[in-house]
Amino acid sequence: MSPEHKAALAKGREEGRAVRRYLTTLEEHRPKRGRKRTPESIKKRLGSISQQLTDADPLTRLHLLQERENLSAELARNHSSDDLVAAEKAFVKVAKSYSRRKGVSYSAWRAVGVSVPVLERAGISRTTRS
Repeated sequence: MSPEHKAALAKGREEGRAVRRYLTTLEEHRPKRGRKRTPESIKKRLGSISQQLTDADPLTRLHLLQERENLSAELARNHSSDDLVAAEKAFVKVAKSYSRRKGVSYSAWRAVGVSVPVLERAGISRTTRS
């Protein structure tokens, strides 16, 4: 295998990782249904759960502990917005060549949730041919 072929394979793997990371991060940050919780409201509910745990029966304790775990995970996800920015930046660098190499259209990117401004920054437009 020639060095050029090895370099091309490595570039393809790197682009694939950047695209996968961005799409996964995008999916994690997708808005959920219902009223959006703020970090303050989550912290307030966590405090309330701690108070309720002292007097809770075993079944209620189980549900409160699970809610506490879910809220803690949600709070951690809220602090990971830097992950989305970094993943988006890496995606923008590679998306155009990845699209050409894999034949991914503008509409396919839009269907998985990539925003128009991100596609524009990546140099992918409706008229771009794969």
